[in-house]
Amino acid sequence: MPMGSSVQYTVLHIGDDIKYNPSLYASFSSKFHIIQPTLEERQRPNFIQALKDKRWGDFHAVFRPFWNSGGEMGKWDEELVPHLPPSCKIFASAGAGYDWADIPTLSKHGIIYCNGARASSEAVADMAIWHILSVFRNLIWSAEAAKSGSVEQWKDAHKNQKETAFNPRGRSLGIIGLGNIGYTIAQKAWLGFGMKVLYHDVVRKDEEMEDKVKGTFYKELDDMLAVADCVVLATPFFGEKLITAERLTKFKKGSRFVNIARGTLVDENALVNALKSGHIFAAGLDVHENEPGVNLEFCKMRNVTLTCHNAGGAWDTASGFESLAMENIEAFLLQGKVLTPVNAHLVEKR
Repeated sequence: MPMGSSVQYTVLHIGDDIKYNPSLYASFSSKFHIIQPTLEERQRPNFIQALKDKRWGDFHAVFRPFWNSGGEMGKWDEELVPHLPPSCKIFASAGAGYDWADIPTLSKHGIIYCNGARASSEAVADMAIWHILSVFRNLIWSAEAAKSGSVEQWKDAHKNQKETAFNPRGRSLGIIGLGNIGYTIAQKAWLGFGMKVLYHDVVRKDEEMEDKVKGTFYKELDDMLAVADCVVLATPFFGEKLITAERLTKFKKGSRFVNIARGTLVDENALVNALKSGHIFAAGLDVHENEPGVNLEFCKMRNVTLTCHNAGGAWDTASGFESLAMENIEAFLLQGKVLTPVNAHLVEKR
């Protein structure tokens, strides 16, 4: 229900100053009282103490417009969340993933969490497509040989790389998680490259959405893995690994694997072994298990494409994160609705 527009609501702005949408922020600031804790205040012990002391009063929303700042207090968990004032009903943040936000705890305390996946879908999907092309065509071999400046490496790649390269058209793409990002990947793969879209998710898409990408739903993940020529991981991290040594044995022999979700979802040592044995033909990884560290075994493999968690790293994404977080808070406080809720169905009244 709308909380009403006649009251001056308070928004806790955690992180850096607005950068991309000054006009929107000016309008946002005119409607709400904005409090922006300092970097020192955002350190976890200080932040929790400030909440206990009610330093910022009974604020109504938490606003985190950037992914690279505003997370100094660490995970929003049972140690932190209970100290938020009962008036706080929404947390709107940049970012598609939310492994740092304890969704069950936020839900138990009546707080809707809104992420920015919708703003990053294009950028992340584009990166996924790049990795998909790379693992099918083994582009990293050719790219690294050319950049090496070595005539011998160039000749080797020019002559032999084709034996490991295949066109993606007509191949099957299995997507784990068909949310905003997963569905955008499916659209690009089907419309742009004529790939067969398979998917696994906790909730099946409606018939119209499936038809637009000619998607085939698999209720059981292992059933999809057994037939997919390439598997893309596009699901949030829920506290445990999804791609384990045992799960990798379920993949179709000679298939490919792309991860643009979270590195913590994958047992990288098991993936290394699967690549070395040839059970997995190639891999494309934008995210890593121990970021910013990269498994050095991957660095030795010319069938593994690596990027630095840059899938969502576009100007458009950063601007979209910022504006979408403001739009979520404004819609909730003034109209009683949210645009991109993660846990609205789980939130408990308090």
